[in-house]
Amino acid sequence: MATYVLIPGAGSDSWYWHLVAPRLEAAGHDVLAVDLPCDDDSAGLAEYTDAVVDAVGDRAGQDDLVLVAQSMGSFTAPLVAERVPTRLVILVAAMTPAPGETPGDWWAASGQTAAFEAAARRHGRDVTGGDLVELFLHDVPPDIVAEIEHHTREQSGTPFEKPWPLDAWPDVPTRFLLCTEDRLFPAEFQRRIVPARLGITPDEIESGHLPALARPAELTDYLLRCWEELERDATTG
Repeated sequence: MATYVLIPGAGSDSWYWHLVAPRLEAAGHDVLAVDLPCDDDSAGLAEYTDAVVDAVGDRAGQDDLVLVAQSMGSFTAPLVAERVPTRLVILVAAMTPAPGETPGDWWAASGQTAAFEAAARRHGRDVTGGDLVELFLHDVPPDIVAEIEHHTREQSGTPFEKPWPLDAWPDVPTRFLLCTEDRLFPAEFQRRIVPARLGITPDEIESGHLPALARPAELTDYLLRCWEELERDATTG
């Protein structure tokens, strides 16, 4: 049995995982869906990390933690893994940090800005990213879209200001799920940056940027499979 610690992306809360969490629990696992202080201008990545570590609490001594990070949550998950024994990190439609790079600089430094604009022009979309429905919600069911406004929070710019503090990615098995219909982080961009920065080949799912809302069953199956493969490799290795 695993304990899945679910970390949301920017401007979001734990509701983002509300269709995935019960599916993981039905499969016999524990789930902690965490809220981050994203609308607090006094909170940076250190405070985000504290929020996750505090949520883990006395589970920190267990050898079953799986950190799942959506989008910007990828800056927090490895910081948690440095403080709490972690079996597996799973990044979903994520930003991939580099040592010494601020999250604010990430967009241009990683090549995301150029890749996003090129993909938008190629498909005749808004290159400014101003149409948030077109960018994030194009494949999310209408009933879920109607609920999102109640779970959207103002994202503070504070976590984007300071360099990501680690010298290297933690020595923890890591998986990356690329979303092939992601309009924010185009697939061709992710296929390049993930191997370059993490040294792994991303897995893929047919989804936009928010698979926990658009493809919850498929995402859950992937999260379960990652754990099962980790356990199998530990047994046979």
